[in-house]
This record gives sequence, C-alpha cells and structure tokens, in this order.
Amino acid sequence: MLFLGVVIINTAISTVQEIHSKRVVDKLAVMASSKANVLRNGKNVSISVNEIVMDDILILNTGNQIVTDCIIVDGDVEVNESAITGEPNSITKNKNDQILSGSYIVSGKCLAQVKSVGDQNYTAKIQSGAKYVKKINSEIMTSLSKIIKILTFLIIPIGILLFINQIRLPGVVFSEAVVKTVAGIIGMIPEGLILLTSTVLAVSVIRLSKSNVLVQELYCIETLARVDTLCLDKTGTLTEGKMEVKDYVSFENNDIKNILANIALASEDENPTMMAVKEYFTNTEKKFKVNSRVAFSSKTKWSGINFDGEGSYILGAPEFILKEKFEDYKEIIEKYSKTNRVLLLAHSKNDFVNKEIPENVNPLGIVIIADKIRKEASDTLKYFKENQVDIKIISGDNPITVSQIAKQVGVDEYNNYIDMSTLTTLKEVEDAAQKYTIFGRVSPTQKKELVCSLQKQGKTVAMTGDGVNDVLALKQADCSIAMANGSDATKNVAQLVLLDSNFNSMPKVVNEGRRTINNIQRSASLFLVKTIYSTILAILFLFLGEQYPLMPIQLSLISEVTIGLPSFILALEPNKERIEGGFLRNILKKSIPSALTAVVSIFSIVMAYKIEKIQPEHYSTLCVIALGMAGIVLLFKLSRTRKGEDSKLPISIFRICISIIMTILFGIGLTYLGWWFNICNLQPIIKPILQIIGFTIVNYTIISVAMHFLLKRGRKN
Repeated sequence: MLFLGVVIINTAISTVQEIHSKRVVDKLAVMASSKANVLRNGKNVSISVNEIVMDDILILNTGNQIVTDCIIVDGDVEVNESAITGEPNSITKNKNDQILSGSYIVSGKCLAQVKSVGDQNYTAKIQSGAKYVKKINSEIMTSLSKIIKILTFLIIPIGILLFINQIRLPGVVFSEAVVKTVAGIIGMIPEGLILLTSTVLAVSVIRLSKSNVLVQELYCIETLARVDTLCLDKTGTLTEGKMEVKDYVSFENNDIKNILANIALASEDENPTMMAVKEYFTNTEKKFKVNSRVAFSSKTKWSGINFDGEGSYILGAPEFILKEKFEDYKEIIEKYSKTNRVLLLAHSKNDFVNKEIPENVNPLGIVIIADKIRKEASDTLKYFKENQVDIKIISGDNPITVSQIAKQVGVDEYNNYIDMSTLTTLKEVEDAAQKYTIFGRVSPTQKKELVCSLQKQGKTVAMTGDGVNDVLALKQADCSIAMANGSDATKNVAQLVLLDSNFNSMPKVVNEGRRTINNIQRSASLFLVKTIYSTILAILFLFLGEQYPLMPIQLSLISEVTIGLPSFILALEPNKERIEGGFLRNILKKSIPSALTAVVSIFSIVMAYKIEKIQPEHYSTLCVIALGMAGIVLLFKLSRTRKGEDSKLPISIFRICISIIMTILFGIGLTYLGWWFNICNLQPIIKPILQIIGFTIVNYTIISVAMHFLLKRGRKN
C-alpha cells in the first residue's frame, strides 16, 4: 500500500507540473499564433485564423501559411505544397487556381477567396482518413520504452515461478508466499521513472517560457541538449532581419534613382530587402505604368517589373542576373560586397516569358544594402564555441558578404566559405558540408541537403531560420528553431519559437536541455539499480531454494532513501555538463556496478544464512542494510563532478549533502522506525553490519574498476 502511495504522489506531482506547463504554453502559443489578413468592408483587417469564414478575401504574401482552401481572385504566386504532396518544388498559381491549406507562399502576392473551412478543407479530409503522427526523436523515450518492454516480458513469468517456488518451501503459508512474491515483483518495477521524466521536461518548458521561448514539441529539449552542430541562417539570426540602403552606384550615368523609385512603388514584395529599397527610394520624377510583375523568389534570387514603354527592369543578385557576363562586373561588385549586400539593377527591352529573365540584359547600376547585426550575436556564438558546438552559417546572400558578417560576429573560420550556386551534384554538397563553415548563395533545397549531409556524418544538427527558404531545412533538422518575427511557415514547422526573436536566448535553451538530460540520466541510474538487482535476485532465488528475504514495506524504505527523494531533488539541480554518450549506456554504466554489488552482498548473506552463521530473525534486516548501502554508495559516487561542470571541486557540495541526508534518513528508518519496516534490534548485529558496509564499499570499487576496464577495452575494439 505504501508502494501505491509513492505512485499516487508521483502522479500528482507530474499532473500538477504538466497542467501548469500546459497553461504557460497556451499563453505563449497565443502570442506566437498565426494571424490572417482579410479584406472586410474594403479594409485590411488582421484576425485569428479561427475567425475566417466562407467567402472571406485573404491577402496572402510571401511566407504566409495557407490555412484554408482558397481560389485566387487576383495576382499570382509561387506555392510550396510539400506538406501535402511531399514534393519540395514550388508551383505557380494564377488567377482562378485553387490553393490548398497546409501549403505556403514562396513568392508573390495575391487575393484569394475562402472556399472551405474546418473539416471541409482538403488536408482535413485526408487526415480524417489516415492520421499520421511524426515519430518523436527522443533517445530517452526510446531507451525507457526498451526497459519497460523487457520488464513486461520478464515480470509475469518470473512472478509466477517465484510464487510457485516460495509456496513449495517448508513451513511457508499462502499469504506469506504472496507477500514475498510481491516484494520480488515490486522491486523490478522502476516506479515513478516515466513520471519523473515527464515532470522534469514539463518544468523545463516552464523555465524556458520565462525566457520567451515557446516549446512546441516537448522532446526537442532533449535533442537540443545533444546538438553538436548549429546551422544559422544569417538574416534574422545573426542580423536583425532589417535592411537599410547605404548607397547606390550608377553605371554610365544612367538615371537609376527614378527607376528604383518606380520599382519600389510598383513592387508587391515585402521581404526585408525590398522594404529597405521602398524606404530609401520614395520620390518618382516620372511615374511608369506597370504591365507585369515577377515576384522575388529565394530560388531565382531576383524580382522584375515590366513597365509600359520602358521595358523590363530586374533587381537582384548579380550572379543570377548576369550569369556568364558576371566576370565583366566582378571587380566593382566585389568592392562593395565585402562588407555589404549588393543588388544589381538591369534592363531589357524584352518582356518576361514564363517568369524567366529576358534576353539582352543590360546592367544599369548597383544598390548597396547593409544588414543590421544583432548586438548579442557575438556573445552567443562565443558560448557555442566554448561548448564545442560547430557553427555553420548558411545564407542566400553572396558568400563574401556572409563571410564579412561572420567576421564581425567572431566566427574564427570566416574565410572558409563557398558559393553553393557553383555546386550541381549532391556529392559536391556533401563534401562541402564537411569542409566549409560559411555557405553563400544557398538555395532552399541545398539548405536541406546540407543538413542531411551533416546528419550522415553522425552530427546532431539544430537549424535556425525565419523565412520560407528555411522551411525544408528546419523540417529536416534534429531540432528546429524559428524567430517569432519570421514567416508563418517557419513558426509552424519549428519545434522551438523564440518569441522575442532574440538569438541570445539560445544558450539558455541549450543549458536548460543539458540540465534536464543530465539530471534525468542521474536519476534514472538510481531507479535502474533496484530494477536490475531485483530482477537478478528474483531469478537467483528460483534456484537457491530459500525464502525471499525481503518484504514490500522494507523495499519502500530502500526506495525512498536511495531513489525516490534523491532522484526528485537531483532532477531539478542546475547542470551545464555537455551530453556525452547514449542515454541507456550512460545510466547502465552507473547503475550496473551498484546493482551487482547488491546481488553479491545478498548472495553472501544467503550463503551465510544457509550455513547458520546468521540467525533467522537477523536475516531480512541484514539484506535490507546490504541493499540500502549499495544504493547509498551510488549516491556518493554521483556526487563526483566532471570537467564540464561549473564547480572546480572534485565533488558537488549539493549532492554530497543530499547523500549524507539520505544516509541519516536510512539510519532513522532502521532504528527509530524499525518497528514499521520490520527491522530487528540492531545492537546484537553491529559487527555484521560493519562487515556489510566494508564489504559493499570494497565490492563496489572492484566491480566499478572492472567495468571501466571492460568498457575501455570495448571502445578500443
């Protein structure tokens, strides 16, 4: 019954924590939730997506997630339907074309009329027929599931055989056999371990919420703690995502100021670059009439407008517009691109055909645009460097510009860059991922390929982003982080959303993940000690032909002082150690020596009992002391610190105090509460108790050294 009390208390704690966590997440989710812009009574109104009704006219721009099935009534856009079709390629949608919920706008702007809502949407109909739940990438849950699965197969047959074995012993009645069997089975159950895990993760969600971080997938906290490679999108991460025009340069005295002012007036693009152009070029001396537009695309790197009687003007990345003619203008472009972003303005008398750059393009001049670097970027990157996390900077900009930004924020290998537009095969991308630090002119597909390539190298990859060109890479990454001021699409696919769009929050997130995982590992090792030795002892007593020495109430004492209380306290301890090794391997490495020590001690006591060196009334008590000491020795072992921890001492004062307090509580349970836990008078067995303590310490040391040697030898092999 006391065992059930432990379960109920653990459940209550976990439930309260998770409810509190849910309330916090709900509040943050409202802050990060997508809004829809609709035309109502001739006005542009921003509403919640839940307020959209039939026949509403949605205003859709680049980066907007399409939340309901619509028909385009004006404009044309490029749409990515990868969430529906699985194909990453963008599809052009024109007037009267249908756009489906679940897709997002890659480029362009349009007005679309709502044709279905709620369960009538295309994606809702698909999901109602076949629900798909993405597999959670959690080593903790995978490891715990393995443990539970093994115990599920073992506990029933062992329980039945142990009961048969106990009831056949001379002088054992039915009720006594049941109690002894229950003691054996209860010991095998790591009660509270799963609940403790979910509680610690829930507490992490609450802590991160105080730093304006919205956790959209609980187990991404664990993944981020294991990250060894961080891919950063330059715009919106290292920089503020805001641009400003510094200057412009005209070739051959062309009047490009009036042209750029007309482009700014006519363009429907709302990306940071175009917004900077619109802010700088405001006055038009001669207004042009628009014939057609080609919206900016992260794939093509340019946008264009055809004016009546003026021809077509193209504004974008010089390499993509000039192509083979780029070498003729390379010197002047690179002069400015070393520290700034450079846009080329070009002209053609021909119109756009199939949204392609027209023939006979003539360069007119360049626009020099500067990124505003985040003040906190340098300190954040320094943190990751000190914690052995590799940094990869990925951008659609010119690699030289990206390199200079990297230099300003303190990236050591800022000169190690590559122009990804020169790569044509997946093999080249994979080689580049391993060799380079700075990646410029990266297409959305290449961003995903870079993440895949790093994962193939055994890296755990986190990706940050804020634009639609980051969506594919974010979905592929082990852990995805989006900025709140980014596009709807990025926020919807990301596991973490930085609500204040502050990159400086990243170290807090990583530290919280490390605290969580390290503490769960430490606590889990305490739980598994009892599970391992109880399982071995249950099997052992099937062959020894002796009565099982423990009662359930005695196991409750052992559990509380060596597992329950210390695991709960240690699980909330600050901890910034870097995660090393697999979860299951780490906890088994800590728990097996202590469990084997307990088994050897109990076996020795049983043998002494069989040859009548121990009195029957002392038998059970000595076994309780042996098991308790094995757990307490592990507590003291866990008090040691590693090099990665803040403390310069070889032991953690906090943990050593916990170990001492648990030892005192164990002593109180054996003495003052001995009547409750069926403990005999300890005075006649002081000598055997001291022998057990000494034997436990020596035995644990020998087994630990032997296991360390075997693991070291195994790694070499």
